[in-house]
Amino acid sequence: MSQSQSKLLSKKRAIILGAAGYSGAELVQLISQHPAIELVAAYASAGRKPEAFASLYPRYSNQLDLQVLPWQPEAINEIAQQADIAFLALPHEASEALAPQLLAKGLVVFDLSGAFRLKNAALYPEFYGCPHQHPELLPQAPYGLAEWISASELEQSLFAVAGCYPTASALALLPLIKAGLLADGAVPVINAISGVSGAGRKASLGTSFCEVGLSAYGFFGHRHRPEIEQTLGCSVVFTPHLGNFKRGILATISVCLKAGISKAEVDAAYQQYYQHKPMVRLLPRSPNVADVAGTCFCDLHWQQHGQQLVVVSAIDNLLKGAAAQAVQLANLKFGYPETTGLLAGGYRD
Repeated sequence: MSQSQSKLLSKKRAIILGAAGYSGAELVQLISQHPAIELVAAYASAGRKPEAFASLYPRYSNQLDLQVLPWQPEAINEIAQQADIAFLALPHEASEALAPQLLAKGLVVFDLSGAFRLKNAALYPEFYGCPHQHPELLPQAPYGLAEWISASELEQSLFAVAGCYPTASALALLPLIKAGLLADGAVPVINAISGVSGAGRKASLGTSFCEVGLSAYGFFGHRHRPEIEQTLGCSVVFTPHLGNFKRGILATISVCLKAGISKAEVDAAYQQYYQHKPMVRLLPRSPNVADVAGTCFCDLHWQQHGQQLVVVSAIDNLLKGAAAQAVQLANLKFGYPETTGLLAGGYRD
């Protein structure tokens, strides 16, 4: 028996909090088919009635027999006895409050909100609207961009899963930055379009599919801008857009290279950093969100004209930008093959 097969036989047990939302539902589906992680419970917000997961998401009828339970604070003691892992698909305020309690019970926590992403606590009042409840945990929560997390960071127990726009942007730009190819003082310009599922499942006129056309929002003040800048180590101009499609993000990024940088050097940087990263696909053509929707991949393509470089990045905002990245990090944390439980299946409308 190989070492990887032996590890896969030693299952971990997981709970999901926030299972009624879009990202939480994707987590339910991924963990339910994962050969090394057992889903033992799924919770939604307090005050709801217990409800079959297939009632919330009928496409899973006759596939997933799971009850989504209302969260009760006293459940945390039971969770400590039945689970090793907690996936949090919650609003950031709820994650800030719950993560310390789950950590104290010995669980490994993968948080999909922005609660622990920014390492400078002073930024939370400006970008999240209130002071951070547990700033002491920020240095202990590695930033969960799966392709770039280090072995030492994987020793931690609280993971701040990278946001959707930052994932698309950082995967496109980090090879260039790490290889030192950007011009001194270069400020990447990121224009990114997300499908309406990025706004969550709660009904809102502004994100109603019938009302959405194509519009920019969050100029200079979007909470993902400081997250992107923290990850890249440089300032960016980031303009998000909302498009009238269900899922996916397409980011078009313009940046200035150092004088004399050749196409071969740019190509080599991407090959060097991603040749052994199975969830990143380097394409000879511009990506299309239709090709990544329902998948766990990030598709990248770039074109160069002198010192100007345009990089196009496409991901599924609910998968590579949320649930699948959390599972990918769990695989890395527990020593499972990186793609375990992620490559089966196809498009889920």
